[in-house]
Amino acid sequence: MAARKSSGGRRKYGKAASKRVESAMRRRKKGTLKSGRSGRTVKSRKQAIAIGLSEARKKGAKVPRKRGGRKSSGGGRKSGGRKRSSSR
Repeated sequence: MAARKSSGGRRKYGKAASKRVESAMRRRKKGTLKSGRSGRTVKSRKQAIAIGLSEARKKGAKVPRKRGGRKSSGGGRKSGGRKRSSSR
């Protein structure tokens, strides 16, 4: 089944946003795309798209708002050390 356009006929994402994502994908392939806070090299395709859209948003391109439902967990894992009681 072929992909259908929405009934409104308007583009969800602007051309500038698409250019930003394209650029981010190229940088990912080249190995020069870095994630924001940690500065690590991005290897994930989905993360590269997210970075491209985020950059486009900052530049004022036509990009839908982020969904507010999902929040990322705080980054690292909690240490699973066993608690010991001090009484002997």
